[in-house]
Amino acid sequence: MNLSKYRPYFVKFQPLIALVVLCVALSITSDKFMTVDNGWNVMRQISVNICIAVGMTLVVLTSGIDLSVGSVLALCGAITAGLLKSGIEIPAGNLFVGFTVLGAIIMGLLAGGIAGAFNGWTITRFKVPPFVATLAMLTIARGLTLLWTKGFPISVLGDNFAYIGTGWFIGIPLPVWISAIVVLAAVIITGKTPLGRYIYAIGGNENAAKLSGININRVKIIVYSMAGVLAAVGGIIVTSRLDSAQPNAGTSYELDAIAAVVIGGTSLSGGRGSIWGTVLGAVIIGVLNNGLVLLNVSPFWQQVVKGLVILLAVIIDKANSKND
Repeated sequence: MNLSKYRPYFVKFQPLIALVVLCVALSITSDKFMTVDNGWNVMRQISVNICIAVGMTLVVLTSGIDLSVGSVLALCGAITAGLLKSGIEIPAGNLFVGFTVLGAIIMGLLAGGIAGAFNGWTITRFKVPPFVATLAMLTIARGLTLLWTKGFPISVLGDNFAYIGTGWFIGIPLPVWISAIVVLAAVIITGKTPLGRYIYAIGGNENAAKLSGININRVKIIVYSMAGVLAAVGGIIVTSRLDSAQPNAGTSYELDAIAAVVIGGTSLSGGRGSIWGTVLGAVIIGVLNNGLVLLNVSPFWQQVVKGLVILLAVIIDKANSKND
């Protein structure tokens, strides 16, 4: 029997196949896994990673990488919390500016966009490799977070703000709605707009894209700005859920985002992948984390397992690339 003709379908649906196999295995090994409460718990947990991973997908599709999203998440969450709780004083004019929930959120999103735009500008203006530029921003954003918070959490932010991370709307947790809106917007951008076509073109062949008249620098700055804004969205959700902005929030979140992107089938070489694949990748990571906790696996071994899963995903991606 010739199975080679089914290979394209296996490659296309391998994240979904992996998710089904994982769910079946965990259902057998833990009677707590297949419950409604646990399902919503997983969805709430992965909502943040989905937001970050969607931005990471856009970056990776251009053959880039963003290692700063975890630190940017912490910075934007801290800025939002600080402005909401204490406002800001302007010594020069002896002024005090207070912020509503909406105003503080807008400023947090703006901070994320600025951080992302700075990444894009550094990469395009000075030809700094994305790995190095975003690694620098990882340190810069973390340092700014510590400066802003003075190393202490900013807590007790009010019920209205807490509703973002803990509330329900039409029977579904609000963070799930937020991540769904992010996914839908990204699907439309990548599949229905010129920007989406430019992103794929740059990742597929940057020189050819440049010769065809695409403004490479502008597209990259937009993409990294979007990644920064989505990291800020994740930071606001985390801060709201905890009712506290922690200076060390978002540590290693970039690894989960990259894992979701790679497991979802997006090529690290750029030009190939999808938002839906990343969503599946984020769900796989979330289910894996949840399952390991339910099985009482040591947190240290959880890191080992997650690393092996990422490595396996990259190996499969390379094998698929060679066979294309």
